[in-house]
Amino acid sequence: MAISKRVQLASLTIEVKNGEDKAGDPTYSKKSFSNVRTDVKVENAYAVAEAIKEVLSEDTRFPFLNESSLLLNS
Repeated sequence: MAISKRVQLASLTIEVKNGEDKAGDPTYSKKSFSNVRTDVKVENAYAVAEAIKEVLSEDTRFPFLNESSLLLNS
């Protein structure tokens, strides 16, 4: 039995600083960009995330490429 996956949806998410906790450590929320091409190369997704981070006024960290896939029994 050969199982394959087909990416159905993809989005790019970047963590953006939105404040500090009681200890003074930064807290982050996630900013998501949907409708990313399901065949995007990770290098291109990373480059776009870095470009977005450059124009945001708040500190950022960790980009994520979120994928939702369909599993098929071929």
